[in-house]
Amino acid sequence: MPPSQEFILGEFGRTLDERYRLSLPAAFAEAVSPGGSECILAKERPGCLSLWNASIWKGQLDNGVDLVKRKMRTGKLGERIEEVQLLSRLLSTRHKTVSLSGRGRLLIPDGFREFLQIEPGGNAMVVGAGVCVEIWNPRAWLAHLEQRLPEFRQLFDELSG
Repeated sequence: MPPSQEFILGEFGRTLDERYRLSLPAAFAEAVSPGGSECILAKERPGCLSLWNASIWKGQLDNGVDLVKRKMRTGKLGERIEEVQLLSRLLSTRHKTVSLSGRGRLLIPDGFREFLQIEPGGNAMVVGAGVCVEIWNPRAWLAHLEQRLPEFRQLFDELSG
């Protein structure tokens, strides 16, 4: 994580309006879209999207893609072409550049709405995930918490110790 990046924390309930827009807390909007810049919306897992600061996302993506390209040029992935194709397909459909409105509203684009599985007027959970903001279908968020919360103490001790 770059030293200038904030650590984004918090959990907020929000409602998706009739035009598939979601209002973000001001601090979350500023963290991923400083000064109103573009940000990246990504499909994380069914029922969950993530919103990233574009420069951070681009840096991580470029580093990963460059490493795969180097491995391909040196023949290290010759036997794994199907996996390279799968990775490329997922990269092609996984993320999209978006802008927030002046009031920190995010329009959930087509192709991402179905993945989030929330209809207009439905509730969403907006969660700070440290390096990004996550937007969850409440049922998926609860299932995720039920599965992962027992690991909290060990994970916290490992990362902070």
